[in-house]
Amino acid sequence: MSVDRDVFIDKILGYARRIAVVGLSDEPYRASFGVASYLLRRGYEIVPVNPTIDEVLGLRSYPSLADIPGKIDMVDVFRRPEHLAGVAREAAEVAASSVWLQLGLSSPEARSIATGAGMDFVEDACLKVEVAHRTGRMALPPTPPSA
Repeated sequence: MSVDRDVFIDKILGYARRIAVVGLSDEPYRASFGVASYLLRRGYEIVPVNPTIDEVLGLRSYPSLADIPGKIDMVDVFRRPEHLAGVAREAAEVAASSVWLQLGLSSPEARSIATGAGMDFVEDACLKVEVAHRTGRMALPPTPPSA
């Protein structure tokens, strides 16, 4: 990864605390579940976005970005390529600060929409890996004992 990209990602991770995860699955074996649970345990506020589920990770799931109350710092996307431009449009409509396309995902159209709306944009990068790289902690912190 280039130094410029590292600096750009550092900037985004410096302000992103409330992350809407579009396509978050309630299936523990899915990448979206693993990334979101890692981020949740690292202290990020996760807002699930998936119209097919009501709850995941003990959090209410919203059918769309427009249904989420409050400001969204980052839209982390786990959707098929044909949906990426639409998610970027939704992110622009709710004035999210950034759009992050997970590892293996890229879209020139989504990039154009996001940057044209003044949002920061990252593609083809795993948010969990980038956070772990910067904190030096890939493993999850221990689960607190049940009361």
